[in-house]
Amino acid sequence: MTEHPDPRPAPLPPLPALPALPALPALRIAAVIPCFNEALAIAQVVDEFRAALPEAEVHVFDNASTDDTAAVARAAGARVTHVALRGKGNVARRMFADVEADIYVMVDGDATYDLGELRRLVDTLVEGNLDMVVGSRVDDGHDAHTYRTGHRFGNRLLTGAVAGLFGGHLTDMLSGLRVFSRRYAKSFPAVSEGFEIETELTVHALELRMPFAELPVRYRSRPEGSHSKLSTYRDGWRILKTICKLFVSERPLLFFSGIATVLALASLAAAMPLALTYIDTGLVPRLPTAVLLTGTMLAAMLAFVCGIVLHTVTIGRQEAKRLRYLSIPGVRHRGRP
Repeated sequence: MTEHPDPRPAPLPPLPALPALPALPALRIAAVIPCFNEALAIAQVVDEFRAALPEAEVHVFDNASTDDTAAVARAAGARVTHVALRGKGNVARRMFADVEADIYVMVDGDATYDLGELRRLVDTLVEGNLDMVVGSRVDDGHDAHTYRTGHRFGNRLLTGAVAGLFGGHLTDMLSGLRVFSRRYAKSFPAVSEGFEIETELTVHALELRMPFAELPVRYRSRPEGSHSKLSTYRDGWRILKTICKLFVSERPLLFFSGIATVLALASLAAAMPLALTYIDTGLVPRLPTAVLLTGTMLAAMLAFVCGIVLHTVTIGRQEAKRLRYLSIPGVRHRGRP
């Protein structure tokens, strides 16, 4: 008998075992603490950071203090960087530029924030692949000076203004405790000089539609003998001016369209009597008024055109910031530089 070959194909040789993937490096966490004359509080802040995040590298940025803030911070084990230009915004610009990390934890150096919840804030950022987590201040209500009524009202007013102009659902825009991803820190073009930096930090996240969250943290009184550098009226006015500047630069079409609408409506309302007189008599008896109203309408049209042009420029700036943001890996990719 003739033997027929087996039609079944020969079994394939086993695939070689794939090499094990290298373990991802641990996330680098940096505590960045802006300070100005906080010698009475900075050691407590550094110690609380060590207890909450022992793996974090603690950086204290001394803003030309006139007391022993730098010496006390060094004695507590922090790395101290001197910043000559006064103002929290100037310090924030140096912090994000000089420190290399995957996660940045920024907190004021006045020991008013309970840092026991830092791990929860960092875990929220990592697990949600977020770019910013804000610690919303909650005080116990026992001491009226802990979170003064004027500061509370101003914060609510300014936060509401930013939410109305730029969107978002933050309740404490001016909080000094925030956790950032690397791609946030390295794409943030800080412009502010002083306490208005918190407003700029918030608007940057809202403009790029970054994912962020807000978690409550306990807010407490300052250590005895230390004093706040925040002025309710002076700094509140500066923050309000910053909001207006950001509104003009980030929402120019809305801003100039509002001006154009007001001018156009005023021109039309004032021109109605002249138009009725012209229809009845065929004459324009108040020629200077007619010329003024014509100029007002031209100004309205010019404002609208300016809004369109600046809106195009703003889109280009936002796209450039977005591309810079996208070029940096998020925390889930371990933020390799």
